[in-house]
Amino acid sequence: MSLDAVELTSSQFKKICDIVYKFSGIKLSSGKEALVRARLMKRLRALNIETVEVYIKYLKSQKGVSELDYMIDAMTTNKTNFFRELAHFKFLTEKILPNLNDRKLRFWSAACSTGEEPYSLAMLLNDKISGIEKKDVKILATDISATCLEKARRSVYENNNMSGIPPQYLKKYFNKTNNNSSSVFHLKNEIAGMVQVASLNLMNAWPMKGTFNVIFCRNVMIYFDKKTQEKLVNRFWDYIEPGGYLFVGHSEGLSSVSHKFSYIQPAVYLKK
Repeated sequence: MSLDAVELTSSQFKKICDIVYKFSGIKLSSGKEALVRARLMKRLRALNIETVEVYIKYLKSQKGVSELDYMIDAMTTNKTNFFRELAHFKFLTEKILPNLNDRKLRFWSAACSTGEEPYSLAMLLNDKISGIEKKDVKILATDISATCLEKARRSVYENNNMSGIPPQYLKKYFNKTNNNSSSVFHLKNEIAGMVQVASLNLMNAWPMKGTFNVIFCRNVMIYFDKKTQEKLVNRFWDYIEPGGYLFVGHSEGLSSVSHKFSYIQPAVYLKK
């Protein structure tokens, strides 16, 4: 069906913004109407719904509960790549890993998208931690997007996803196969097995019982307002061991929110 003439009124835009914020903490600001409309049309088309008002009623119905995940997925940009913001991995290698001497080590990628971040971390840990086979090393990878998590669990990536990976890691940790005219890279089990992929809405209760040496929560807080950012950062405090680190995105410095972390360098914070 053609949705070219379907309108998104200011009242409907506000209703969508309120639903998104209540469910995910994501704050859609004014000025985003055209973007929101364009992304909503994809969902209307998929569900064969002809108006935004009917879609809103569907979201609020019992049948529409699962649609919330798909709508949030449509509203967010799940851009990521292997070893994104390389300075963080350099800091981890030079300043953190040499001091992690416990047998049990825990890491959390708190907005893992399609898996590139936690798998980058797994490759680095496997390469840099001496005697890792004798240690209990686990990475928790969570995200709100079911679509992203499905790809993360598959741990299969196309050629255009591989640009950030050091050549030695590409050779050591992936099996390459040809798929028609392109190449496909399958992450080896020794790396995929280090990562537990799970669904988690950061606004809901967190089921994890233990604490983490390092938490990555990068390039997700840009979607949150200051109140939500502050609440989230202070929840992370409770889940990080003393001497542990929180990494945020380079565009997400914590200077505008109240927290107990110590600033170390851009986008790197320490729990003393």
